[in-house]
Amino acid sequence: MAASTTTNNNTSKTCFVTIGATATFTALIQRVLAAPFISALKSQGYTQLVVQYGAAGKPIYESAVQQAKTAGGKALSVSGFDLDKAGLGKHMRQAKGGRAGAGEGVVVSHAGSGTILDALRLSVPIIVVPNAELLDNHQVELAEALAAQEYVVHGRLEDLPGALKDAEALRQRQREWPPANAGTQREARGLKGILDEEMGFLD
Repeated sequence: MAASTTTNNNTSKTCFVTIGATATFTALIQRVLAAPFISALKSQGYTQLVVQYGAAGKPIYESAVQQAKTAGGKALSVSGFDLDKAGLGKHMRQAKGGRAGAGEGVVVSHAGSGTILDALRLSVPIIVVPNAELLDNHQVELAEALAAQEYVVHGRLEDLPGALKDAEALRQRQREWPPANAGTQREARGLKGILDEEMGFLD
C-alpha cells in the first residue's frame, strides 16, 4: 500500500527509486527515505518521491516512510509499490518529466543493467547505487565504468544528496551529447560500445 503526503498541484518533479524485482536492497530503501535525502529533494524542487521496494521490501518501506512523511511536510509526496507487472517504463517517463508543466527529475537505481539501459534510452539522469549485499558483486565495477564514461552518476549510500547534485550536472552534459567518442571510427566493443550503439552514437 502506498503512503503519501500532500503534493504540490502546480508543478511536478519526480525522483523514481527502484531496487529491481529479485534481490532486496534494504539500505537503499532506508537511505532514500531518510531526512538528508528528503531535504536534498526538497531543496532541488522535487515534489514526488516514488519508491519501487521489491517483493520483500514492504516492511522496510512502511517503517522508513514515516520518517519521510515527517521530513517531507506539504512539499513532497511519497509513494511506493512492490512490483509493476507492466514494467517500470511509465515511472521512468514520469521521472523524465519535461512536459505538461512537469520538471525534469531523476532515477535512482541498483546497478541492474536492464534498468540502466531503460533510463539511458529515455535520456533521464540515473544515479546507480551498487548493492553491497550481493555475493559475487560486480555492481561497483559496472557503476564505476559507466560513471567514468559520463553515462550515469555512481551513487554511494553514504552521500546520496551529493549524487543528486551530480545528477543535475549529468543532465546538462546529456543535452550536449553525442560525446567525443561517437563517430565513424568507433566500433561497438564491450559494454561501452553496446551503450554507444544503443544510444545512437555510432554511425
